[in-house]
This record gives sequence, C-alpha cells and structure tokens, in this order.
Amino acid sequence: MTWRELLEPVYERQLVRQCRHIPNHIAIIMDGNRRYAKMLGFDTTYGHKAGADKLEEVLDWAQELGIRHITLYSFSTENFSRKKDEVGYLFTMFREKFLGVLTDERVTRYKIHVQMVGDPSLLPDDLREAVRKAEEATKDHTGFHLNIALAYGGRNEIVLAARDILDEVRKEGIDPEKIDVRMVEEHLHQGKGIPPVDLIIRTGNECRTSNFLPWLAAGYESAVYFCAPYWPLFRKIDLLRAIRIYDQRIAQKNT
Repeated sequence: MTWRELLEPVYERQLVRQCRHIPNHIAIIMDGNRRYAKMLGFDTTYGHKAGADKLEEVLDWAQELGIRHITLYSFSTENFSRKKDEVGYLFTMFREKFLGVLTDERVTRYKIHVQMVGDPSLLPDDLREAVRKAEEATKDHTGFHLNIALAYGGRNEIVLAARDILDEVRKEGIDPEKIDVRMVEEHLHQGKGIPPVDLIIRTGNECRTSNFLPWLAAGYESAVYFCAPYWPLFRKIDLLRAIRIYDQRIAQKNT
C-alpha cells in the first residue's frame, strides 16, 4: 500500500469535518471521458463506460453525505455533432442505464427518483421509451433525486418553458401580466420541480459551466468548483473539496 493510499482516508475524514453545510442540489458536468480513454490508448467507448461506472460510485458517496438532488450533464444538444458511431453508442448505453433502473436494488433501497432533463423530442424512440419507463417506475420515490440531462441545452430549456407558457396564455386566457419568476420555474423541465442548484462541479480541467441549468444555477448564484481529474478519475476527495467551497460560501453569507 502506498503512502497516498494510507493518507487519503485521513484526509477524507478531515474534509468531512470541514463541511458543516451539505448542498441540497449538486449539478455535475462530467467532462473528460474521451480524453481519459485517449490517455490510456483506448477508443472513446472505453472512456464513456468508465464514466458510467464512476457515476455509480458517486451516487453512493452522495447518499452517504446526505445530498438529496444530483443533476448530471450527460449529453448536450451540441453533442449531436459528434461522430455517428459515438452518438449511437451513447444512446445505447443511456437506454441500458434507464432500463437498468427497473431492476437495480439500490433504486429501491435509496428510493431514487429518476427523471430526464432536456428535449425528449430529439431522442430516438427506444431511448425515449426507456426514459418513460424509468420515470414511471420511480415517480413516487422521495429519498434521492437523480436528474439526467439528455439532449440538453441551457438556452433551449428556457425556450421550451416559454413555449409552454405561451401555449397556456393562448388556450387558457392567462393574462401575460401574470407571468412571473414562479410561473417560469413551474414550467422549466416540463414542470418536474427541480430545485435551485447549490453547487456546480466540472471535471476535466475545463473552467466554464457551458450554460448548464442557467436559471437554476446562475440565477441563484450557485457555488462553482472546477477540478483537474477527468471524470473517470474523480475521487471522493474531489467531491468533498467541492462541498468545502460551497460550505465556505454559506459561511461568508452568514457573517
């Protein structure tokens, strides 16, 4: 066992003691899967598979720490421009993961509520059906909320909400003067009730939020943590460091 392996548990415990405030909602931009695969000399599918495995580990950490909501930036509207084979592989993997929700014992044990964030009209029929089944199977779960951002774009989410509001104005005669912040939030993400983001984490040494959840994150001035490890190399220590940034922000607000 190396010195690093010996010391990391000690450092983890120290970080846990420093985190007095745990964020309710963390949004994660899981960047670096492809660069991780390239670094090891494998094709991109290896990196995406490793990233999916890392997600399961991170969900266990979140349960342990008491985080209630996680939103994952899994596939953006810009990602449709990637090679057809890569997009096809990702959609197949997403479909398998959503269908896996139906039999995963952790979903029942943790009472995980799974739902999609994004534009379902852009997805293939089989993936859209898998999403529907996962959402239906977990709709009454309240222990932990996992939001998967697919076919997602920050500006597009506001456009979709605006369309829904205008549709109500036209069909139900709602007074445009009644449109306010509360009404917009009720129509974001098809009215799925996702709470404000407390903390955004981005891996892969990219220092930008890529317009992720602009209304719920930027609009509520969430804390942001950028870290160097590619997503498959993300550690519990990195998560705790991010939470420490959030904790420091809360402490400053309270002084």
